[in-house]
Amino acid sequence: MSDNFDVVIIGGGPGGYVAAIRAAQLGLSVACVEMRGALGGTCLNIGCMPSKALLHASELFEEAGHGMEKFGIKCGKPAIDIARLMASKDETVKALTDGVAFLLKKNKVEYIEGRGSIPAAGSVNVALTAGGERMLAAKNIVIATGSDVATLPGIDIDEKQIVSSTGALSLPKVPKHLVVIGGGVIGLELGSVWKRLGADVTVIEFMDRITPEMDGEVSKTFARILKKQGFTFNLKSKVTGVKKTKTTLTVTFEPAAGGEAKSVKCDRVLVAVGRKPYTEGLGLKEVGVNMTDRGQVEIDEHFQTSVKGIYAIGDVVRGAMLAHKAEDEGTAVAEIIAGFAGHVNYDAIPGVIYTMPEVASVGKSEEALKADGVAYTVGKFPFTANSRAKVNRQTDGFVKILSCAASDKILGAHIIGADAGNMIAELTLAVEKGLTAEDIAYCCHAHPTETEAVREAAMATDGRAVHM
Repeated sequence: MSDNFDVVIIGGGPGGYVAAIRAAQLGLSVACVEMRGALGGTCLNIGCMPSKALLHASELFEEAGHGMEKFGIKCGKPAIDIARLMASKDETVKALTDGVAFLLKKNKVEYIEGRGSIPAAGSVNVALTAGGERMLAAKNIVIATGSDVATLPGIDIDEKQIVSSTGALSLPKVPKHLVVIGGGVIGLELGSVWKRLGADVTVIEFMDRITPEMDGEVSKTFARILKKQGFTFNLKSKVTGVKKTKTTLTVTFEPAAGGEAKSVKCDRVLVAVGRKPYTEGLGLKEVGVNMTDRGQVEIDEHFQTSVKGIYAIGDVVRGAMLAHKAEDEGTAVAEIIAGFAGHVNYDAIPGVIYTMPEVASVGKSEEALKADGVAYTVGKFPFTANSRAKVNRQTDGFVKILSCAASDKILGAHIIGADAGNMIAELTLAVEKGLTAEDIAYCCHAHPTETEAVREAAMATDGRAVHM
């Protein structure tokens, strides 16, 4: 067994394992160091995939209980078996993580279980999970250690009554009342799961709207839909404390600008205020790697840190904390190390919220274009005017395309609708390839499909939508 590698990657999440596979495909000798005991990182183990398993199951439960009778299908009142639901989720997660291990083996990547650190450039020390240490020599090191849950001062997460996203994925029973601190993607997705399964859900958000990074019009529409589903929102509010007893929690909060305090009683609190880069124990400062004030690893345009031969990708560096962004960076850094021209277009990284309806976006929002002084045209088409959405009784939302007023190039796109996460792919390709709204408008779309709304929105940028 050799301890000398062309590339050693610390972290086996989406960025790390993709970087490892791509580097191996390009003929490099590669090791991937992961301390979790299962590959796939946060995404596969305690993030993207288990949450989607619960979202899908809870959507089926909601549909069986409230959505089928309008089609003439009578099911009776459904019941939820939480233990079986969680077992199904765990089975899916294991299949996925085992699949990543198979892919590493198939591509001749050595998977080393343990905690990696960098004592010096060109060296990775691994505290092996099985005991002992192993020192690796690496011509190149890639930091792909991902992120961890962000916390709030004075609120202790016990993963029982006060939970992070990790604990919210494994609750043993449906809460009576779940308070979500944070109106972002994670809080709204997990809030949706437990709302559908029977919990009352209250969201407390510091900003003046949920999903504050999103296009403003989409955010307002999204909030209105979630309110119809039974969510309660307290916006422009900051949580000042959580008082705990054996069976109840009292969350106190007050206006963000100051004012009279309020409180709400519940039996579970989900702290969902974002994530922070995970760099603990890597020895980065000691080896000379520059960090930002936010704890991110500083990199140049080739993903290299301030220390030659040490690279970083994914959640530990600037940009959105998204698995597919990390995957793109993993591919790019492997290609750069191998001597090719790896590249990531950060304007063409889609974002999706997997609630029902879904919310998806790519490129610029209206607010960003206004701030940059860019003249743009808006094309919008509602799903109430889309034939397939009408047939499916899923007419909430719209497609919105923002194109350059001078060149017609698509600058941004935003969708709120039942299948937004899939539909955004077409518009991501458009942004990536510099296509115009007219290019989309003249492309034939199958009928009847929800994607016709994309074409109609593109046509609407020129005031010629047909079905509206």
